[in-house]
Amino acid sequence: MFRPLSFYIGLRYTAAKRRNHFISFISLTSMIGLMLGVAVLIIVLSVMNGFDRELKEKVLGMVPHAVVKGDPYLADWETVDSRVTEHPRVLAAAPFIEGQGMVTGGGNVRGVLIKGIIPEQEDSVSIISSQMIEGSLGDLKSGEFGIIVGRPLAASLRLQVGDKLTVVLPEASVSPAGVMPRLKRFTVAGIFSTGAELDGNYTLIHMDDAGKLMRTGGLAEGVRLLVDDLFAAPAVVEEAALSLGGRYYISDWTRTHGSLFSAIQMEKTIIGLLLMFIVAVAAFNIVSTLVMVVTDKTGDIAILRTMGATPGRIMRIFMIQGAIIGVFGTLVGTGLGILGALYISDLISGLECLLNHQFLNADVYFISYLPSDLQWLDVAIISSAGLVMSLLATLYPAWRASRVDPAEALRYE
Repeated sequence: MFRPLSFYIGLRYTAAKRRNHFISFISLTSMIGLMLGVAVLIIVLSVMNGFDRELKEKVLGMVPHAVVKGDPYLADWETVDSRVTEHPRVLAAAPFIEGQGMVTGGGNVRGVLIKGIIPEQEDSVSIISSQMIEGSLGDLKSGEFGIIVGRPLAASLRLQVGDKLTVVLPEASVSPAGVMPRLKRFTVAGIFSTGAELDGNYTLIHMDDAGKLMRTGGLAEGVRLLVDDLFAAPAVVEEAALSLGGRYYISDWTRTHGSLFSAIQMEKTIIGLLLMFIVAVAAFNIVSTLVMVVTDKTGDIAILRTMGATPGRIMRIFMIQGAIIGVFGTLVGTGLGILGALYISDLISGLECLLNHQFLNADVYFISYLPSDLQWLDVAIISSAGLVMSLLATLYPAWRASRVDPAEALRYE
């Protein structure tokens, strides 16, 4: 059976028990370091991808991709709605009225964002329907003054569906009793949960009720757009507004949440580079391992040279030995990293239950759990980088082995 001599000898050197146990120890630590470096890098980048995905799907599924606003209201929001949807990159549009206020219930007070919507149209531009845990958007009826709140807000105010709460606006109304804040009693019609920070301060009411509460005279404040590409939202909303003519104010998600998205992208890049250094250090430990192996095997190298082995063959022997360490460490690390990325969310959830402590609080972070999104392109890049660095680490020791002078090596044997 044909077996390449370089591969056969390199494999024997790797598998053989060495007299110098320190060399074996260094080889093992190099392999383990490479495994851990590759695994940790895959897991961390998967978690960063998970945060990126959650930002797009959850946060940007709730907040508008882009909006077109009037000055201060849209007198003909129906026309604006139909005109902007004619743009080929606008998938849907829905009117809204937005304001800030306070809600009181259960003896507590919380500041909130109050958004008036038309349920039938809001469903086409938002993921809120899929995030409802009690009730539905359809439970918001014009004139019934129903309100939908997030789960953290409902827990803070000790509210359930059917309970009453009071909405207070920071605008005064003149009455026979004097100047009074504008307030209205609402009935909780539903509770939603996205797991994001906005659950604690986001409320939805029917747009007709919002118009009465905020005294807009039946006018909408603006129209919300859903575009086909998040990153094209600034250009799309500008083109849509220009096609309308007249004076409108435009905004998009990059102005409200763009800094958060940019921060995650930058953190992913920086953390990836830093962790890649761990892989590089582990890979280049192979250099020290092979240098010591070459020193230990100087006599063997000299004998092989006298038997006719060329410098190129000697070089391949030690490159193969280092490559075996690198390939094994990279492949095992890749496998561990894939398993870790697939189950890290469940592992952290179990750890939170065991310790009775939540690591990611929705009041502090924009989501309340650790997401993970394994991307095979990242796995391929990390594995390839580990293999390439491992092979590069074998070049100098292998070249040094090929330069051994047989006469000098065997002089004192």
